Amino acid sequence: MPMVLRRCTLSERHAALAPHFDDIAQQSEASHLGMWVFLLTEIMFFGGMFTGYAVYRSVYAVAFAEGSHHLDLVLGSINTVVLISSSLTMVLAVHAAQVGQRQLLVGFLLLTMLLGLVFLGLKTVEYTHKFADHLVPGSGFLYAGPHARQVQLFFSFYFGMTGMHALHMIIGIGLLTVLVWLAWRNRFSPMYYTPIEIVGLYWHFVDIVWIFLFPLLYLIGRH
Repeated sequence: MPMVLRRCTLSERHAALAPHFDDIAQQSEASHLGMWVFLLTEIMFFGGMFTGYAVYRSVYAVAFAEGSHHLDLVLGSINTVVLISSSLTMVLAVHAAQVGQRQLLVGFLLLTMLLGLVFLGLKTVEYTHKFADHLVPGSGFLYAGPHARQVQLFFSFYFGMTGMHALHMIIGIGLLTVLVWLAWRNRFSPMYYTPIEIVGLYWHFVDIVWIFLFPLLYLIGRH
């Protein structure tokens, strides 16, 4: 029996191991390093937008506060809870993979996807309201008040930052779809679940970006 178990483990190891790595541990370390480097570039990308927003908000504080009052605080708060919950289900998916519970793994991945879709659905509702209120930057933008141009700048940042975040969410849901398919085909085990951890890091990063976006766009200046 020990020899049979040993052969199964080695077979599984070689099936998951890429030819240019010596072992699964080395492959996992390289994958994690690659993801962290990628996330560093993402931090610089979003950091540029955050910096630009902070500079203009300091210059046009009154106008940006006015623009913030036109955002739906209830929907934004619900979306914050939804994303925090999706981070929890992603952690539970990683744990399910670690202990070899395939059905739980698939279930938690699907639940994470569902929460991501709920977030995007609520964001679509918000965008629809902005179009109906003519608050989308461009030729159709309408705002009564002395700070119309500065408020339009606020909404330019709002759509740019939340739009890029939503795009990252869509990519994350696509990655989760691939993981569900692979998990259903029993491609993961307690020995090999690196792709789930890697996608989990990406998903948590996207959630953290929203944790910064929510107070910057929805809360600051609402008093």
